[in-house]
Amino acid sequence: MSATTAHPPSTSHPPAISTKGAERAFLLLRTVFTIAPIAFGLDKFANILTDWPGYLAPWIDAIVPGTAQQAMYAVGVIEILAGIVVALAPRYGSLLVSAWLVGIIINLLTFSGFYDVALRDFGLLVGALALAALAWSGTSERA
Repeated sequence: MSATTAHPPSTSHPPAISTKGAERAFLLLRTVFTIAPIAFGLDKFANILTDWPGYLAPWIDAIVPGTAQQAMYAVGVIEILAGIVVALAPRYGSLLVSAWLVGIIINLLTFSGFYDVALRDFGLLVGALALAALAWSGTSERA
């Protein structure tokens, strides 16, 4: 005769999950989404990294007042402000950067030849949304 022994249900709780990884991810994402928009925004005035007006879809250039370079000046100001908002209030700044990236992606997808850059910006959009998720989850008291 075989005897089976029943094991009582475990009363111990699983170990608490450390939030250190989430805090590190939050800090990394907050840093990159502060520095990158400010750096790219400043470069809209210098055109050192690339010829920024060349990335503006013709249909957008046709509806904004002024030249494509003047539009890039406005874009630069918005990007600099977005980076500052991420630094000061990442809950809202991350959403601002996400919305801004959606606009950039739409611009690039409607302008043949920049699909690779649109895909890269989609990856950045996912990162900005990850920052928003971490900021709104209370990962950091400074969120």
